[in-house]
Amino acid sequence: MDENMSVELMYDELKEQAIAIFGREDAKIIDKAFEIANAHHEGQKRSSGEPYIIHPVAVAKIVLEYGMDCQSVAAAMLHDTVEDTDMTLEDVKKEFGAEICALVDGLTKLGKVPLDIKDKEEQQAENVRKMLLAMSEDIRVIIIKLADRLHNIRTLNFMPPQKRRDKAVETLEIYAPIAHRLGIRAIKEELEDKAISYLDPIAYKEIEDALSSQGKSHKEFLETIKKQISDRVCKVVPEAKLEGRIKSVHGIYRKMYMQNRNFDEIYDIYAVRIIVDNTIQCYDCLGIIHDMFTPIPGRFKDYISTPKPNMYQSLHTTVLGKAGIPFEVQIRTWDMHHTAEFGIAAHWKYKLGLNGTQRFEERLAWIRQLLETQKEADDVKDIVTTIKSDLVPEEVFVFTPKGDVINLPMGATVIDFAYAIHSAVGTKMVGAKVGGRIVPLDYKVQTGEIVEVLTSSQQGKGPSRDWLNIVKTSSAKTKIRAWFKKERREENIVEGRAELEKEIRRNKIRFTDEEFEALIKTLSERQHCATVDDFYAALGYGGIPISRVMPFIRDEYHRIVTSRQPAKIKIADDNKPTKHSAGEGVIVEGIDNCLIKLSRCCAPIPGDEIIGFITRGHGVSIHKRDCTNVPVDIVNCEEPNRWLSARWQSGTEEKEFKASLAIECESRVAMMADVANILADMRVMINAINTRDAKNGNTFIYLTITVRSTDFLNVVISKLRGISGVENVTRSKN
Repeated sequence: MDENMSVELMYDELKEQAIAIFGREDAKIIDKAFEIANAHHEGQKRSSGEPYIIHPVAVAKIVLEYGMDCQSVAAAMLHDTVEDTDMTLEDVKKEFGAEICALVDGLTKLGKVPLDIKDKEEQQAENVRKMLLAMSEDIRVIIIKLADRLHNIRTLNFMPPQKRRDKAVETLEIYAPIAHRLGIRAIKEELEDKAISYLDPIAYKEIEDALSSQGKSHKEFLETIKKQISDRVCKVVPEAKLEGRIKSVHGIYRKMYMQNRNFDEIYDIYAVRIIVDNTIQCYDCLGIIHDMFTPIPGRFKDYISTPKPNMYQSLHTTVLGKAGIPFEVQIRTWDMHHTAEFGIAAHWKYKLGLNGTQRFEERLAWIRQLLETQKEADDVKDIVTTIKSDLVPEEVFVFTPKGDVINLPMGATVIDFAYAIHSAVGTKMVGAKVGGRIVPLDYKVQTGEIVEVLTSSQQGKGPSRDWLNIVKTSSAKTKIRAWFKKERREENIVEGRAELEKEIRRNKIRFTDEEFEALIKTLSERQHCATVDDFYAALGYGGIPISRVMPFIRDEYHRIVTSRQPAKIKIADDNKPTKHSAGEGVIVEGIDNCLIKLSRCCAPIPGDEIIGFITRGHGVSIHKRDCTNVPVDIVNCEEPNRWLSARWQSGTEEKEFKASLAIECESRVAMMADVANILADMRVMINAINTRDAKNGNTFIYLTITVRSTDFLNVVISKLRGISGVENVTRSKN
């Protein structure tokens, strides 16, 4: 559809197609939906400046292209009316009936944010959970939602830079994996490609240039290969159809930047697709291909006998052409091809009872499993984490000894396999065999392997806490935590308290008993725990990560320390002449001309609350007031007379200072590039950068940057924390 055409022309095109598919009478409901949506969105504009109604019309057009019914098209037209206009669900039900109303409701985000939802991530998770609930009842909800996201990301260039990145990350981590699991290839690939173009434009352009520079040779190569194959295959299967394709940019990106390969090392950039009438012909064609070309070992996959969870079926083999160029051949029937292109959208009518209802329900079982797993979780945000980790495109297919297929994300262990079979199997697991051989519990399963889980009937046997650091899937982690929550409450309380106290000591934080009790009570309430013991128990079994509560503890400690600051330390009055010494943009009260330097231990910058310390022979050293080297109680410390009141000079905020940051993040390719891009967008100078591996598998990135004040530094830290995979960003020593 041409996005520049007028609303009337866009809708006339849609209406004409709808009448051709549904008939004039049934298409009237779409006409009515357009009139009502157009009236309610009147005066609203998109970020591009276009009338808002263009978006619902474009979404309805995509829904129609994917073979949905007239009720779905009407709901797509109305999908933003309840959320963005004064139209209510009651109005929709009155005008269009319960079916369309239910679809619109499933597409509408949560309205007023509930009081107990405190951050953006939690709100996002609640919206995803609501969408999945509606999707489990009617698959049309998610197909319309994917169409909505597809049109939004096509027009994302009109959004502000940060919003573009946020939407692109959300698309890549939530909507593309859902489209993949539903088997809607075209939507999945376009969502991924568009998202990467915004998240890593340099790499995207590099791949695009590499493909376009070889565009002519690509086309010639594919045409030559197609002719060679056609000449042989059509003698055996005359009705076979051949197609050529080049791998998507995101598909190449994943292999180049996440598997550290060169462009020349990617074997499936080219693919030839053979489409035939029946399964027997698929295997006949496979024999011909392997006779014509040299198969590359380990690159054959039979998705016909073992379909993917998203219903995808096809034979895949990678072979070496005469010129030494590897290419992939995909062989499938017409029914398989239709499913590969449209996924669940090609079969949604089964839900209406036309045929195959049981099989359809089995294909949607993962949605209910996802929702069931989330019920056991303590944090609604786990549902988003599960989508990110468990619905990734790279999957392995593993067999039970009885021949059942279990699909898992790549990198999953035998423990993940056990919990994927059943929670009870995982709980009783004591070991595993792969191919009849005993393997360690952290063994990562591979496609085609037969895995046998060894269990124990011994009473009281259960998972180890160490398993939480081994398993890959969020569902397995949730089930392990749920077991500890139920079976080991007293142990969890002790473990949780010990872990919290250890972390507080590590941060050199000191509370009085009264302060600590008040703090824990407040923390328990903030984490929705009925009692302090419940809070400690949640820390113990991993329901509440320590990393989530430590920022609040540090902030409270700083507030308490500030309130403890004795009145005996004199604060200068700007209107009264005072004896002081100035240097490094700092005024120190109570002394005359003296060397002043900023301490390296805490690296204070303008905006930090500071205090001076008279060193022996090196002047006055300026520290942050909450520096670990500054006593909490200065009046009663060993040498109180050496501590002096200090403040920043006016105008200091116009100067530049160096600040050091420590970023704890996932160890992944392009993480450093994401950090550098954020800082470049903010015009922040990087003075030094290095990395260190952490024991938990993460990476620490240490930065020294030039900033003007703590306010600006806090903005930088906030932006860095928004990068996908970043777990924490803190000030560090220079």
